[in-house]
Amino acid sequence: MISRLLMQMPFFTVVVLLLLGVTIMLAKRNIIKILMGLSLMESAVNLFLVATGYRHHGVAPIFTNVPDTLMVLPTVQALTLTSIVIGVATSAMMLSFAMVIYKKYGTTDIQKIQKLKG
Repeated sequence: MISRLLMQMPFFTVVVLLLLGVTIMLAKRNIIKILMGLSLMESAVNLFLVATGYRHHGVAPIFTNVPDTLMVLPTVQALTLTSIVIGVATSAMMLSFAMVIYKKYGTTDIQKIQKLKG
């Protein structure tokens, strides 16, 4: 019973991280904090991908000496690595947008930026 609960622990963590990220994105008005919530949600998705590719007692998918045992899924690991690279690039781009918005409007508060719009 306990070992089965421990096997499900990454999925509980994914749900907590997603809820925390959504809460931060909806509750905060600062652009930087909203981007931090988005990054937290991205980390939750990456954890979910790694958790779905995990196999109990699986070994790394290195094909130099092919074992007779079960291997973890390499496709999910490659997808997660790609997701991390794309996430870093988009986070850098969004932070640079936040810097431009701060230079133009002098604030990172979304409601004040909307009031200055028109």
